[in-house]
Amino acid sequence: MAGSGPSVRTGGEPPPAPPPPPPSGRETTTVSTPSQDQATGASAPADQPLWRPRPEAAAATRLVAFQAWAAEHHGAPAAPLAPAPDDATAAARYAALHSWSTADLNRFWTAVTEYFDVRFGTAPQAVLADAAMPGARWFPGATLNYAEHALRFGTDPAHAELPAILHLDETTAEPIALSWAELRRQVGSLAAELRALGVRPGDRVGAYLPNIPQAIVALLATASIGAIWTSCAPDFGARSVLDRLQQIEPVVLFAVDGYHYGGKNHDRTEVVAELRRELPTVRAVVHVPLLGSPAPESALNWADLVAADVEPVFEQLPFDHPLWVLYSSGTTGLPKAIVQSQGGILIEHLKQAALQLDLGPRDRFLWYTSTGWMMWNFLVAGLLVGATVVTYDGSPGHPGTGALWEVAARTRTTVLGTSAAYVIASRKAELHPGRDLDLSAVRCIGTTGSPLPPDGFRWIYDEVKPDVWLASVSGGTDVCSCFVGGVPTLPVYLGEIQAPCLGAAVESWDVNGKPHTDEVGELVVTQPIPSMPTGFWNDPDGTRYRDSYFEMFPGTWRHGDWITVTSRGTVVIHGRSDSTLNRQGVRMGSSDIYEVVERLPEIAESLVIGLEEENGGYWMPLFVVLAPGAELDDELRGRIRNVLREQLSPRHVPDEVIAVTGLPHTLTGKRIEVPVKRLLSGTPLDQAVNPGSVDNLEHLRFFERLGRERRA
Repeated sequence: MAGSGPSVRTGGEPPPAPPPPPPSGRETTTVSTPSQDQATGASAPADQPLWRPRPEAAAATRLVAFQAWAAEHHGAPAAPLAPAPDDATAAARYAALHSWSTADLNRFWTAVTEYFDVRFGTAPQAVLADAAMPGARWFPGATLNYAEHALRFGTDPAHAELPAILHLDETTAEPIALSWAELRRQVGSLAAELRALGVRPGDRVGAYLPNIPQAIVALLATASIGAIWTSCAPDFGARSVLDRLQQIEPVVLFAVDGYHYGGKNHDRTEVVAELRRELPTVRAVVHVPLLGSPAPESALNWADLVAADVEPVFEQLPFDHPLWVLYSSGTTGLPKAIVQSQGGILIEHLKQAALQLDLGPRDRFLWYTSTGWMMWNFLVAGLLVGATVVTYDGSPGHPGTGALWEVAARTRTTVLGTSAAYVIASRKAELHPGRDLDLSAVRCIGTTGSPLPPDGFRWIYDEVKPDVWLASVSGGTDVCSCFVGGVPTLPVYLGEIQAPCLGAAVESWDVNGKPHTDEVGELVVTQPIPSMPTGFWNDPDGTRYRDSYFEMFPGTWRHGDWITVTSRGTVVIHGRSDSTLNRQGVRMGSSDIYEVVERLPEIAESLVIGLEEENGGYWMPLFVVLAPGAELDDELRGRIRNVLREQLSPRHVPDEVIAVTGLPHTLTGKRIEVPVKRLLSGTPLDQAVNPGSVDNLEHLRFFERLGRERRA
């Protein structure tokens, strides 16, 4: 039960039934309805929220219940269970809790482990033995298992036959359910087979799988053994996968024969064959026949490995034992292989899912993602709090742009996650999801991947739901979580993320390393977070790890984003700091440019670069992909310049506007800015970018040619 303290038991003992969930606001929805005292949609004045939770619903959230319990047991600032009378009081209550969570890490993280009944095989000797970054040591002496916690709702008779996973792809009419009991059984069977193959703690298991239930089963089976998971999406080409998997040398590879996307079947048998040839450490390949192909020679059949009725056995592992390896986008050199721990991910994801997103057993949790993006790993975190996870394998825009909204409606999703790019694409397609679909179950919409511009906020409240909680979040693969994000007790303001997350000591620093408010600065984190990497693979002395986050401000995590922390405690993300536009001493995030330019119906996508020149000048071109039928003539160029001058900054009007046929992106869909800047500066393409990390090399070659022409 919450508050009963950590439990200690022996490694192979089946877990008891999970405790009843802490009080939640599921009985009364956490969204409000428009009223005379609540502005919604585009009509809201800038100083008024687009949304605020109903007071009684906010008071019933897991966040409020946790604070009341932590105040009683661990010295958290007291907060009454009664509703906050106004926005200022709600903000003050959260700010006090957040301050405590970052100032007293020992008591805060102890409270998290006790409240969520984290089950230690061996009790920890301390909470934070060393707070220095990098190298913070969490819960020394403790042992546990992530998979045990992800599956424990399956031992509760009240949950065992409920769906743990609902799955759809482009070919299914109705969602396919996998119950909690069946999920446990399949994990137990697969883990036993992996052990029989000789897989042991510390071995690496790779996956070339889409977002399907089999991927979750394989992850949890791997974690239950103490082996180390890593995955790549099947839209990655062979070179991109090998750049990742060759670094960690897996002993087992799970692979599909193909996948569904955009109304087509994409065969990957040749890619899998190449992976097998180029990964000599792989002792076994498990064939997942998504397209119905027979297993290749010597490959094992998925169905055979999950057929037994076996109770899962959970290896009790040190808190900092690796859980999985994630990868940076790898736009230069090999992708960084980021190692995160069983215990660090477990407690960070419990906190993030339950307290920041208010997820619980009555929720259906859908985040559109692929297995090559950290959001897939975070989607699995829904299981930790008893939510039903919705997996979708397919295009969010097939057969039409609104496909993802339709998936949410068909699955009765309650918490829907997507990207800023999809929201903007939906707006440009003039969709009306709230009018055309039954989205009555959706109470929260999360967005990430890139900053959501104000127009995206307006569109959601105008065209999706006026009473939905919009939880825009920002974090990174580096921590597999959010630094700033949703708070179910706070209002939502236009273009602003609600607040820093609990336990995340986020500040905005100037170039001298001083914190400031209402000014653009570097996103830094001044205290360790449990899910920060334990290190990078093949970086034995930690040099690459230190250089990535601690070079600018030793001892403080510098993430590489420009942010503003406002005086009311909200946060605005402006884009990557290493591609920031700095003209005449005025800094501007690239996302601010995109938000203005891409409102124009003629502009499908844009890329802006600020290039310091040898003569002391500063060249700032804007590259645009035109919408079908549009032409970049003098009239359109003039409108682009005028809209930037009037709505953003006269200093950040581009020197040139250049039409291109397409823009380069990482394999996870992010615009590539820094390599383009390097190409325009004269860096050869093979030194400016890892070719296997880019979706279209021809688009990059345009910038390489342009860089040569400018220097000629």
